[in-house]
Amino acid sequence: MSSVEQLVARTLGIAEELVTDELEYQSIREWDSLGHVSLMVALEQEYGVTVDDDWTLELRDVGAIRAFVAGGGEPERAAGSAGTGERRTVHRGLEGVSFDQTAITHIDGTAGVLEYRGYSIHDLAEHASYEETAYLLVHGELPGVDELQQFAKELAAARQLPAAVLELARTLAHAHPMEALRTCVSALGAFGPQRPADTDESPAEARAAGIELIARIPMIVAAHHAYRSGREPLLPAGELSYAEAFLTALLGERPGPAAVRFVNKGFIVHADHSSNASAFTARVAIGSRSGMTAALTAAVAVFAGSVHGGAAERAVGLVDQVGSAGNAEAYVADLLGRGEPVMGFGHRVYRTEDPRVRHLRATVVELSEECGDRSGLDILDAVAAAMGPRGRHGVAANVDLYAGLAYRLLGLPDDLAVPLFVIGRTAGWVAQALEQQANNVLIRPLLDYVGPHGRVYPGAAR
Repeated sequence: MSSVEQLVARTLGIAEELVTDELEYQSIREWDSLGHVSLMVALEQEYGVTVDDDWTLELRDVGAIRAFVAGGGEPERAAGSAGTGERRTVHRGLEGVSFDQTAITHIDGTAGVLEYRGYSIHDLAEHASYEETAYLLVHGELPGVDELQQFAKELAAARQLPAAVLELARTLAHAHPMEALRTCVSALGAFGPQRPADTDESPAEARAAGIELIARIPMIVAAHHAYRSGREPLLPAGELSYAEAFLTALLGERPGPAAVRFVNKGFIVHADHSSNASAFTARVAIGSRSGMTAALTAAVAVFAGSVHGGAAERAVGLVDQVGSAGNAEAYVADLLGRGEPVMGFGHRVYRTEDPRVRHLRATVVELSEECGDRSGLDILDAVAAAMGPRGRHGVAANVDLYAGLAYRLLGLPDDLAVPLFVIGRTAGWVAQALEQQANNVLIRPLLDYVGPHGRVYPGAAR
């Protein structure tokens, strides 16, 4: 009779030294749903036990299998497990649930810490280029000089959009920029490598598609803005940095250095934020093996929602609603008195100030001084001061507060706030999708049914 280690290794086709008590269902590619069923059948055949449906749900790791075998197939079921008939705990919105492990982004919401691949957001925002940050997220390490130059060349070479996608952007000139962006990103999928329906996108193909999307998404935003502004899109020179190339295409002219610094920093602080709604969506999509372009199309669609990325556009109007710094305290008191939120404050993760805020405020200070107009900055600072007492209870300034004002100071319309957020976030979505693909499991949570049972259709015989 085989040992548990031998049985698991033989059935799953893996090395025996990999079989530890911590090895669990869906933790490796070989232990997928089909592998799990094969393992249950092997248990029955090897040890003469019966593995019913409840046990199939419970025997999800080697430790549980070992205890099952040691007990002759009838060890005591864990309290609250599938076999007890007890109701599962429901975590609405998956609040507090970790669905996987990641090596991309670390967040400590209590301490206000944000790290990409172990590097502090403060160091990256102050010293890195967006190209370096995107490379870090996608490839796992900061690039060397030659690697960075090659990556920048890859991005520049991929900027040009297919003619049909440009024409689509033209026909959508009347649409909100996020609607146009989602539609055009989806259309890009029709112009990539075409594979047979039964062939999945390989990791190398997914990475190449992701890098292409990092290059092309800013060009879609710029092209759509050009068309609705009554001019033809401009393809920027290849030697320009990522941020400068985007602004040149968006504005139709070379931007000033302060604008480039702000956009570069903005893209970096927006680049990833662990398992937010859009990143989770990208993982669900690529987890079904739908491909990188489909995953990012889904992420863009979710990001547009008013309680996700769409909140950035709503926060832009705060300056108009308050009117002057002297009105800030009364404005805050009025909203809070009516139980309404103050836009630009509070976050699902952070219990202190969002660590990205200081970098965006610093660029707003620079842009305000360059424009000779501090009125908007003074209003936002006054609102932040009025909200100060709430900050001690987890309702502090978030990344949206100062970003919208910066876009206004650059002369951009308010509805570009969310698309610019998307441009920075693209690298994070690509990294998340690649990580999901590398050790994939189909993401399939449960819903607890609470509706009626046994209803009879009118006229049906029973």
